[in-house]
Amino acid sequence: MQKIPSIRYILFTVLLTMITQAHAAIKSINDFTEQMNHFPGYFSFYYDTENGKIYLKVNKFKQQFLLQQSLPYGVGSNDIGLDRGQLGNTHLVQFERFGDKVMLRAINTYYRANTSNKAEQKSIQEAFASSILAGFKVVAQSPQAVLIDYTPYLLSDVHGVSRTLAARKQGNFSLDESRSAVNMERSKAFMKNTELEAVLTFNGTQPGEYIRQVSADPYALTVHMHHSLIELPDDNYTPRIFHPQSGYWSIEHKDYAAPLDEPMLRMVV
Repeated sequence: MQKIPSIRYILFTVLLTMITQAHAAIKSINDFTEQMNHFPGYFSFYYDTENGKIYLKVNKFKQQFLLQQSLPYGVGSNDIGLDRGQLGNTHLVQFERFGDKVMLRAINTYYRANTSNKAEQKSIQEAFASSILAGFKVVAQSPQAVLIDYTPYLLSDVHGVSRTLAARKQGNFSLDESRSAVNMERSKAFMKNTELEAVLTFNGTQPGEYIRQVSADPYALTVHMHHSLIELPDDNYTPRIFHPQSGYWSIEHKDYAAPLDEPMLRMVV
């Protein structure tokens, strides 16, 4: 008499098959990028000319670096403020892997504990929120690195153009992906930094007076958005306490390890 397989055995077999198929579906980086242009550098990347996509090779997990966003091609109106060369947010970030996903986390640098006490530092990290700026699916991997599709993040409004236009009462604008693309003329990789750029077009309704004055078509606003991924410098610089007569701006943060008889607000240059 033939025995009927137990439910537990069947479930185990199905699960094992699914895991095997999932692993088999993820190609190696070499195989996945075989027909792509390679740009080696701080963060090496590959350009898929057929689909217009940038794939970033990530081999530095939980290693902090600077992410600087900027607007190399602006709107052209001083009243709006989206000027050529305008810097956007500067974030201290790191890549983190969660299974088949890679997250780009911005570190909260305003709330700190300037102490050697690891437990105290950890308590401040847990008390104040960081920010996940973007999430990426792993599309290929090798023993020491993974490959992610950076294109959707590069083609997003990280500079807040639509928010700025709305705040200046210049109309309601939204990003039009069909009229946006990677700009490879200004996308390069170097030893200490990787530079990526996109051409972004915003489709608008009820454009305001300032937009009408400076745009070729007030209903279609095209700018360039740039991402700089920069290696951190060494830590040999010692900040100085800010003085109003120093002739420079201060950098501020709250120090929760400050003595009780001293202010928590730290201002340095």
